[in-house]
Amino acid sequence: MAAKTETPRTGSGKPPGDRRGRMRPIGAELSSLIGAPMGRRGFAEAGLVAHWPEVVGQEIARATAPSKLSFPRGERRGGTLTLRVAGAHATEIQHLVPQIIERINGYLGYGAIARLKLEQGRLPKPRPPAMREPSPLQPAEQAELDAAVGRIGDPDLRRALDALGRAVKGLRRPTNPAK
Repeated sequence: MAAKTETPRTGSGKPPGDRRGRMRPIGAELSSLIGAPMGRRGFAEAGLVAHWPEVVGQEIARATAPSKLSFPRGERRGGTLTLRVAGAHATEIQHLVPQIIERINGYLGYGAIARLKLEQGRLPKPRPPAMREPSPLQPAEQAELDAAVGRIGDPDLRRALDALGRAVKGLRRPTNPAK
């Protein structure tokens, strides 16, 4: 009979390699954080919610939000996706149902959705648009910034204020200045 070997445990009862004190990428933890709540709503494929504007298009995404996905018992095909629709857009979205189903199934790669159920109601607030990158400074602007931060004695503070000045001046510039 072979002797049973036990894995050494830490004080928390977990193996020593499973330490929570180190930094981990958020992507490695994301499914464990949102998997259960998304699964309860029927969204085993969280990418559908995360990439909703890319899946159905910006115009449709502004008027809709997926709220629940249900399948027949024991199946992963022929499901019903419940969409929350802004009241004024419900009739228009109803006419676009075949195209929306086609786009969703194309994204998922199989015939997951057979039917859309529309619910009128308020949509979640949209995310603010991502900030654009600051444009590079002109030589005169750079000289002005260098003169302003050059008097600061602390090198870390000077670098931080220089970066802030570049960002502020670069963001205030129009994206396509007239030439």
